[in-house]
Amino acid sequence: MTETTVTEEIVREALRENVIDPEIGINIVDLGLVYGIEVADNVADITMTLTTPLCPLGPILEDSVKLAMEPLGVAPRINLVWEPRWDLSMMSEDARLELGFW
Repeated sequence: MTETTVTEEIVREALRENVIDPEIGINIVDLGLVYGIEVADNVADITMTLTTPLCPLGPILEDSVKLAMEPLGVAPRINLVWEPRWDLSMMSEDARLELGFW
């Protein structure tokens, strides 16, 4: 059996497919909440933010990130940051279109 090396892109795709903001209905990658991903020694360092520091769903999103990493066999290390502050311009074009922002 061959072992697949987990890359930043594999982690990003797992987050895109599995971690959906329950209030907005869009994944955290396309929302622009994921600022960076580094993978080394079976650890995925994920730097991310929330739409607001008072977001009540922060713990749910963090748990979802952890669950999304399990099938990849990497341990997530989440670094929650507030700078730069998230705004609508950080969303992907697809997310903006889906939400009706032009």
